[in-house]
Amino acid sequence: MIMNPRHFTSLLDLSSEEFRHIIHRAIELKNYRDPDYQPLKGQVLAMIFEKSSTRTRISFEAGMVHFGGSALFLSPRDTQLGRGEPLHDSAKVISSMVDCIMLRTDKHETVTTFAQHSSVPVINGLTDLQHPCQLLADMQTYFEFRDDIKGKTVTWIGDGNNMCHSYIHAAMLLDFNLNIACPTGYYPQQEFVDAAGNRVRFFNTALEAAKNTDLCVTDVWASMGQEEEQKHREIAFKDYQINAETMNAAHKDALFMHCLPAHRGEEVTAEVIDGPQSVIFAEAENRLHAQKALLEFLLCKK
Repeated sequence: MIMNPRHFTSLLDLSSEEFRHIIHRAIELKNYRDPDYQPLKGQVLAMIFEKSSTRTRISFEAGMVHFGGSALFLSPRDTQLGRGEPLHDSAKVISSMVDCIMLRTDKHETVTTFAQHSSVPVINGLTDLQHPCQLLADMQTYFEFRDDIKGKTVTWIGDGNNMCHSYIHAAMLLDFNLNIACPTGYYPQQEFVDAAGNRVRFFNTALEAAKNTDLCVTDVWASMGQEEEQKHREIAFKDYQINAETMNAAHKDALFMHCLPAHRGEEVTAEVIDGPQSVIFAEAENRLHAQKALLEFLLCKK
């Protein structure tokens, strides 16, 4: 048990140096996998899922196994959380039996409350406000394909959602410019924008935002839990698609990323997501390597 454990509820829990360290370490762990390196032997990660997942579950579970540890999958049906046990009670009890807790949940305060009352590191595997683990993987992918992102321009097109918020944090920490094009009514929250100062710029059209950019990123128009808004969102977002025209406005060697799952023909055309500039499968795989680097950072004695 760690006194005052380090948590990862947001990218801003890291310094710029720590973020870069995790990226470089993730690349190392990917390229030189040593099956005998098992720094988390005998350690247990509790994974609490209020939202379903493919990449988050597999990457954390596989990462713990690679490192000699194990992971418990807990859905609300499997725990008292689903029956209204106070969060701080759950956090105290669960953290007394495991070495780390990862939550993928709706409310961001579920994760921050857990972190306040947990005696072990707490990781944000996704909330409605932020998705910092995905950014570790996205930035690792950019570094692998194009080297450091400092001073580059990234374009976010679509919903000002949890991914957009975490991209704003990444721009602050890694010192890149972020162009954002969102429909009216779907902007990122003002507190995130204010914190980033002049690193974030807004554009009225996807084409303007993509001009001379180094990386284009988007996400589904309707995230998990927003399915009933799908029709309404299709109308609002119809001009916010990444397509060949958008990519042509970007630099010739610009990359395309998407955290997946994707809806081809909605937020991105098949031509782009399955085309030569797309690095979505390397990006998805890097969830594993980036999270291994994160687990090592949080759980191993330096």
